[in-house]
Amino acid sequence: MRCGGYSLIEVLVAMFVLATGVLGAAATQAVALRMRHDSDLMTAAVRLGATLGERLNANPSAAGAYLFEFDAGDGGQPPAPPAQCFGAAGCDPEQLAAFDVHDISRALAASFPGGRVKVCRDAQPWDASRKSLRWDCDASGGAPIVVKIGWHERASAGDLREDDAPRVALPLIWGGP
Repeated sequence: MRCGGYSLIEVLVAMFVLATGVLGAAATQAVALRMRHDSDLMTAAVRLGATLGERLNANPSAAGAYLFEFDAGDGGQPPAPPAQCFGAAGCDPEQLAAFDVHDISRALAASFPGGRVKVCRDAQPWDASRKSLRWDCDASGGAPIVVKIGWHERASAGDLREDDAPRVALPLIWGGP
């Protein structure tokens, strides 16, 4: 008399299929977490650029002092402000601009892995040949002031992966001096 049941091969095949599904689900979860982290960084970069734009609009007489570049990836520290311009402190427009540059640079260094920011006049921030944003600026007088923010992504081993392109470019002021 023959008893019904599963053979060892059927059980092994079922376990293989189940293991493949579990590994696929784990890989999908890892990709989703990395994408969420990238999205959070992108959102923070847009907020940082918008904050700088608001500060520049509040202090238009010192617009030239907001044109700067800072790279936290080299272990650099933000330039020290000449004065602490909190609240009702009596800062002139240039001191306020230097304080704002320091504050934005400090926030970038604290929040972005290998962060870099460049504020410059640039009519063409997009490089069509590379299909990405570019760090170089054309500095023409009528070009908008553009905030370019970039950072390095984490590679799978935890090291920072080099990528020489800004992730965000926000035009702030069109034309002007």
